Amino acid sequence: MPILRYSAASPYARKCRIVAEMLGLGLGASVELVGADTTNPADSLRAQNPLGKVPVLILDSGETIYDSRVICEYFDLLAGGKLIPHDPAARIAALTLQALGDGMNDAALLIRYEGTRPEALRSADWIALQSGKLDRALSALDAAPPAGPATIGHVAVAAALGYLDLRFEGAWRAKYPALLAWLDAFSREVPAFEATRVA
Repeated sequence: MPILRYSAASPYARKCRIVAEMLGLGLGASVELVGADTTNPADSLRAQNPLGKVPVLILDSGETIYDSRVICEYFDLLAGGKLIPHDPAARIAALTLQALGDGMNDAALLIRYEGTRPEALRSADWIALQSGKLDRALSALDAAPPAGPATIGHVAVAAALGYLDLRFEGAWRAKYPALLAWLDAFSREVPAFEATRVA
């Protein structure tokens, strides 16, 4: 059985977990979940992914696949191509939306990491730069929430919003009502979103 190395708080790993469930690749039944400690040099994660990052998918052959985009595409191939459209225009739109969601996670993680540095070393300019990326992405998504059948892009955006809820107390919710309504609808339609939420 393939093994997905993950951290419960990782929005990238959450994206993979949601995709696996949406595609019927039941976690625990078809894919085993094994936690990873990215800060522990003794964790085998660093041998499985030289970058020492999650998620990593370990196949029965021992081959490893990373990062989340590649793992999700692998899952989608196994399921016959349900979340990454075959039509070229729809495919590019879905992958671009995924890039936006992943980019939101990148910015949010950089803000969080900066906040863990000693106060004297923190850069307000760096935080503002990353916050600007998030604000622009959220504004664009609020003006035009993801539409149509769920794709990998929808999942990536939902995972990013979930991470903002987890690490930044959902502050975005008060400012972006259309996006909030979209996430509420996505959550109802995709049970795996709530099932993978970190308390």
